[in-house]
Amino acid sequence: MSDLNWSVIINRHWGKILGGLVGLIFALLVVNYGFWLSIFIFLCIAIGLLIGWRLDVNNGFGRFLNRYFSSKEDQ
Repeated sequence: MSDLNWSVIINRHWGKILGGLVGLIFALLVVNYGFWLSIFIFLCIAIGLLIGWRLDVNNGFGRFLNRYFSSKEDQ
């Protein structure tokens, strides 16, 4: 039997693995909570990911707060 290198398999197929996990989670949410509540949950997750991505790109939470909550005169 050949020796499997799991890190190589995961690196080559990470999109398929992630897509399968997201599909499984969505299916479980639909079965437990219904379609529309599941859509709402995924929408909240997407917004959270977007905010987190913006924080990573802008290098910090302070800059994020200054950009979105400062007055127009300060900019």
